[in-house]
Amino acid sequence: MGDLIEKNQTPEPSEGSLSPASQTQEKRVDDPYQQVTTPASPTATKEFSTAAVEVPSYMRRRSLGQLLRSDLGFIPVLLTLIIVVLYFTITTSGIFLSPENLSNLLGAQISTIGILGLGSIMVLLLGEIDLSVASVSVLCAVIMAVLSERMGAPTWVAISVALLSGALIGFINGFFVAVLRVPSFIVTLAGSIGYAGLLLHLLAGQATLIINNSFIVAIAGSALSFLPDSLGIGLPVLAIILYAAGLLYSYTRRRRMGLRTTSTTMLIVQIVAVAVLGIGAVVVFESFQGVPYPTALLFGLIILFWLILTKTAFGRHIYAVGGNAEAARRAGINVVAIRIAAFTLCSLLAAIGGIVAASHANAVASQIDPTLLLNAIAAAVIGGVSLFGGRGSAWAIVLGVLIIASLTNGLALLNQGTDISEMVEGIVLLLAVTADALVRRAQARSASGR
Repeated sequence: MGDLIEKNQTPEPSEGSLSPASQTQEKRVDDPYQQVTTPASPTATKEFSTAAVEVPSYMRRRSLGQLLRSDLGFIPVLLTLIIVVLYFTITTSGIFLSPENLSNLLGAQISTIGILGLGSIMVLLLGEIDLSVASVSVLCAVIMAVLSERMGAPTWVAISVALLSGALIGFINGFFVAVLRVPSFIVTLAGSIGYAGLLLHLLAGQATLIINNSFIVAIAGSALSFLPDSLGIGLPVLAIILYAAGLLYSYTRRRRMGLRTTSTTMLIVQIVAVAVLGIGAVVVFESFQGVPYPTALLFGLIILFWLILTKTAFGRHIYAVGGNAEAARRAGINVVAIRIAAFTLCSLLAAIGGIVAASHANAVASQIDPTLLLNAIAAAVIGGVSLFGGRGSAWAIVLGVLIIASLTNGLALLNQGTDISEMVEGIVLLLAVTADALVRRAQARSASGR
């Protein structure tokens, strides 16, 4: 009988050990998918909610290595950009940082690559790849030019048909990948070849088709392709204010819910860094001719897709599918629809990039730039988007495209040929992919060692 009583007694928690309520809290943090039983008594409920609201003691401070693999993952890329800028500033005797050169660099020169790279991010987040973005971009621009210049279609019709064609092509790519389970590498490689042939057919042997439509040319190809000063200054300032407000709201909300947050210092650094970079860019633009339309379009799209990826269920589902497609399917996510939507958006953005490129050149050509595809994917990967899916941000394209454009522009200022430029870009891309693989390996070791 004594043994029975001894077995049924609940031991008192000793000093330093966790009470049952604390153990429940510990389980809740270590396994976010574990169901938590709410204490029945009002006192226990009050204690439980207080622990959830206040910053709990079990929130461990992350090491520098963990921060570099998550919140501070952009630091090595940013340092690379700073080194590139300093090098070309010194070797070109300051020409690289002149307002005129920077306006040209940050204008139409990076917009096409940036928009195509943003589309590539949507597919890369799923762990897939789209090798047809360059062909789709030029094809949609050719469709717009043929409708506008040869058939005399209204401007809005020509542009709308070009955009719808891009979306349809992306839907077809996504259907083959998601429904028929054909590898995306094969589907988009075949599409790239086929779409290149189709644009040759539409041009009917003409090597270059000049665009005379004043509205299309004004997008990126004329002296009037700049925002008025009121919008050129007002929109970036408004975007910075909204960005800071969003960070503060998210920080406050996560603290209130007892979730892990960045430190207050890191929050301030993020806001100050974005404000300095944004205002600095506006000052550079306004000191020359103003903010170019293509740059405003690029950053508008980045903000839009950043909101989609971070503030909507669709965006969370993309990360979930890219992280573990089978787990996402078991959680009730329509994996097929997510994949088709991602490929559709990728080709739609490629069509937008093609329209900007055609406007900047005032023409469309039968020849596809062989480096366009490389630069679009490289910009996303160099910016920090993982080739294995599930990790990356829409803002990654900014750092990636700035590095690529700075290398191309700086080497051109030094009178280096395309051969040197492409070799340097290849080395930078290889280093970025290698870094991504090493980070993945370190994360896997860290997870298995817990």
